[in-house]
Amino acid sequence: MDVCVVGGGLAGIAAAVRLADAGARVTLLERRRELGGATYSFRHGDLVVDTGQHVFLRCYARYRALLDRLGTGELTRIQPRFAVPVLSPGQRPHLLSRARGLPAPAHLLPALVGYRFLSRRERLAAVAAAGALRAVDPDDPRTDRRSFGSWLAEHGQGPGAVRRLWDLITIAALNTPADDASLALAARVFRTGLLDAADSGDIGRPSVALSQLHGDPAHRLLARLGVRVVTGSRVDAVRPDGAGFRISTARSATTDAGRADLSADAVVLAVPHEAAAHLVPAEAAAGHGEWHRLGRSPIVNVHLRYGAPVTRLAFAAAVNSPVQWVFDRTPEGVRGDQYLVISVSAADDVIGVPTGQLIAAYTEAVAGLFPAARRASLREAFVTREPRATFRQSPGCRTFRPAARTRLPGLALAGAWTDTGWPDTMEGAVRSGEHAADVVLAHLASPTRDLEATP
Repeated sequence: MDVCVVGGGLAGIAAAVRLADAGARVTLLERRRELGGATYSFRHGDLVVDTGQHVFLRCYARYRALLDRLGTGELTRIQPRFAVPVLSPGQRPHLLSRARGLPAPAHLLPALVGYRFLSRRERLAAVAAAGALRAVDPDDPRTDRRSFGSWLAEHGQGPGAVRRLWDLITIAALNTPADDASLALAARVFRTGLLDAADSGDIGRPSVALSQLHGDPAHRLLARLGVRVVTGSRVDAVRPDGAGFRISTARSATTDAGRADLSADAVVLAVPHEAAAHLVPAEAAAGHGEWHRLGRSPIVNVHLRYGAPVTRLAFAAAVNSPVQWVFDRTPEGVRGDQYLVISVSAADDVIGVPTGQLIAAYTEAVAGLFPAARRASLREAFVTREPRATFRQSPGCRTFRPAARTRLPGLALAGAWTDTGWPDTMEGAVRSGEHAADVVLAHLASPTRDLEATP
């Protein structure tokens, strides 16, 4: 059985590994020259720069299992317990952390009761809201139609508490503020990541560049599994062809010119939703014309390289500041300077701002959080933009997220935008790829496969 996986991001990699493990002959086609999808790295002078600051949580079980399969699980660091320094201009850092030895959800009680950026009344209301959130069912369709912001207001959370507490997590995890976020996806984040198990929200970070964590080792693993990987190959069309499919590419698998058609018994389409809407045959998925309604939400990263260290923190969140999250990405072994990345999610208001203005604004904002930054020389500054970082995870978005199984047997969809029940995260991408592979394998194992494929 021959299966073609279109797309070499985390979803496509996970699907290809699952299929190869099951004995399928797999060809993976990727438009770019390297694997990894949205999680890749590039060189900028002597720096290796990641596309976004992709952290993960201990509860990302399938993603962590994929890292172990790639042999890169040890190239990440996971906190022994959830702990986030929260900064505000002119104030000392506050450590928001779970308590040791307490079961969920009591493990967060000291953190909420002692959170310095809320009033005493706001803290008590936040404790009550966190308890109520445990009862929200993220799989209930009615939950998806509500906004997280409206639910928080109903549970006594004012605008200040939402901005200084709930949005710290919501904006980072869903790439949208609470007022514009699906309650179902917010409940998935807070329940699975923070409330249901004491250690689920412990934060993991790569200790190497993303390409070293995902793309390069995926090439090696897939080669060992016998997967044929073709990069630099753009797929133009996927069409039914008898009992299988014909996949048309813009360039040959062996040369840089001409077209090439591949045949396969089944296809996993692991590409962004805009590309999938273009490639999926009309008879395959009802409603695929509305996938565009998922939209896109941008992320902007401001990179600042100082001539001297300005903070000892590995990462931190911020309130009352344009800075949302800041990460120390100084290369291992470098002494004397410091490379910080400011990650700005839900960046609709800044995605089009000129680079010079962004650098000036965020240099000043960082100085407000780290006074030493005023005394350190700024050796280099640049901006990276991800206009299509995630789909827009707003109320009602689940209506437009398709299942992996399409109406055309043998063609399955993968990607964090599909209906995984999870937000647009690395965990959601891996889950989607594995599920799509299972859908394809079930089809190929069906004794009625040929009958199902007959028009």
